[in-house]
Amino acid sequence: MEPLTEKQIRASFVNCTKGEASRLKLPPNFGELPWEDLDFLGWVDPAAPLRAYLVRPGADGTALGIGLRVPVANRTSAVKSSVCQICLTAHAASGVSLLVAPLAGARGREGNTVGSYFCADLACSLYLRGRRLPRLRTRTYEETLTLEERVERAMANLDSLTARITA
Repeated sequence: MEPLTEKQIRASFVNCTKGEASRLKLPPNFGELPWEDLDFLGWVDPAAPLRAYLVRPGADGTALGIGLRVPVANRTSAVKSSVCQICLTAHAASGVSLLVAPLAGARGREGNTVGSYFCADLACSLYLRGRRLPRLRTRTYEETLTLEERVERAMANLDSLTARITA
């Protein structure tokens, strides 16, 4: 992913008001992000932990941002496993959260939403590349797909979600 400026990120959101976008806090390590390892930027707002944000490259070269809601309580089982629907990384149940996004436009203002199970820290790109390992998991599953194929699959999954939000 190409590095983005704060202004580009704030202007990219399709399901937030301009006021909400102007008030969101960027990731604490924004100046040190490993952009070359990111397929999309995702973070939980450090000032509002029930809000998360995802910014991905758009089809026309601009960024596309989505505001997400984080559940109040998360499962904490180390025995049960859950799988992120974007990158297909297996986590302990506490490592995956159902994040809900209001739809863009009038339908979102009416309260319509769509949800998906994400890595709780929104670090799918780092899990795909082995730069981060799921907590409480002693082994990972090996896939026969190359990194490029796994990234393509994850972005197709993300495309499907963003299409439902922006439709």
